[in-house]
Amino acid sequence: MRRSVFIKTFGCQMNAVDSARMLSLLSAAEYRSAASLEEADLVLLNTCSIREKADQKIFSELGTLRRWKQRRAGRLVGVGGCLAQQAGESLRKRAPYVDIVFGTHNIARLPELVRKAGELVPSVAVAMDGDTGHWEVPPYLPDGTYSAMVTIMQGCDNFCAYCIVPMVRGREVSRPAAGILAEIRALADRGVREVILLGQNVNSYGKKEGEIPFHELLRRISAVDGIARIRFVTSHPRDLDQRTIGLFSDIGALCPHVHLPLQSGSDRVLSAMGRGYTRAEYLSKTDALRRARPGICFSSDFIVGFPGETEDDFRATLDAMEAMRYVSSFSFRFSPRTGTRAAGMDGAVDPGVSGERLRRLQSLQDRHSQEQLAGMKGREVEVLVEGESARGDGRLCGRTPCHKTVNFVPAGGKGPLRNVLVTSAGVHSLVGEERG
Repeated sequence: MRRSVFIKTFGCQMNAVDSARMLSLLSAAEYRSAASLEEADLVLLNTCSIREKADQKIFSELGTLRRWKQRRAGRLVGVGGCLAQQAGESLRKRAPYVDIVFGTHNIARLPELVRKAGELVPSVAVAMDGDTGHWEVPPYLPDGTYSAMVTIMQGCDNFCAYCIVPMVRGREVSRPAAGILAEIRALADRGVREVILLGQNVNSYGKKEGEIPFHELLRRISAVDGIARIRFVTSHPRDLDQRTIGLFSDIGALCPHVHLPLQSGSDRVLSAMGRGYTRAEYLSKTDALRRARPGICFSSDFIVGFPGETEDDFRATLDAMEAMRYVSSFSFRFSPRTGTRAAGMDGAVDPGVSGERLRRLQSLQDRHSQEQLAGMKGREVEVLVEGESARGDGRLCGRTPCHKTVNFVPAGGKGPLRNVLVTSAGVHSLVGEERG
């Protein structure tokens, strides 16, 4: 009888793809995907450690799994991802009932580690030796999936003052272009119509390895039969070059949406963060993108309460948001991470102050998002179907090229791409009707 595995993923899209690879590896080792925690024989937590709150959430989850494991003999618990990479053996000391700890560079070893755990040999595998063998393991993809994420690189060489990624994902390593293109062709053969290219800094793809540059990779992907949409995350503003910007005029498959983290609108704070660009340079590049593709949309990331941030610095961030009018953004209070430069910086911002600033920033973003959604009413948009609406009311759900969510009434159309008339706008999504 095949055993079953339940994988719970925390954090970024990179973790989501890693989890899909874990499932592929374990499926080949006679594991099936469990529909629920209770039916599972093995539980894997694929973790994030970008903020302190993420760490706390995962250790709370482990407390629940301790009781889960006690309810039936033979159950196994594994922890992978960034927290596992950072904590290593100390994780098992804090939670000795964990059977497997495996880091971001050890996914390919998972079947072996699970086998050892089944033989009552706990394992900790967190060596960062540059192993990227898991890249060539196709991520598990359910039938009928039209959008798929494809890893093109991992790690980062930027060492921004606040960021722990180089410590938990390692230095920047680009995947060979041949493997990327082979995976995308295979996805297209399975009916995938949209690919989302993943990396901590996709704009620097291939520079260290002598691979083709990122803009050439985009060109080659756009030539793959069946691929109608191409997205990529995350872009570093400093490394976004004119050749990549120019492709938004040349390649229709490039979606008119770019996630371009600003982090702060203050040049003083950007310098302290080590971001390597100014507000003016950022706005110059987004202006160039708007000229290349009129109507292009942007999303962003922000850190509020970075050490030394003043009210004037924060107001500069709000001013930049007013200039950009992002469709969405991810925003967080500064969270000091051990091993980063910012963890030892003076000028800590009072938590009450940073919390109030975060509320103001998110309120402004909500207003911008809702205004843009309201402006879509009456327009006809192309929607890539993702599945049934979460409300379970017979509607379908999908996304526009600008990454806006649309819940719509189907009209018998076939295929992944549908033309939809937007009839109303909600707080975070659109409502529409398929055009017959």
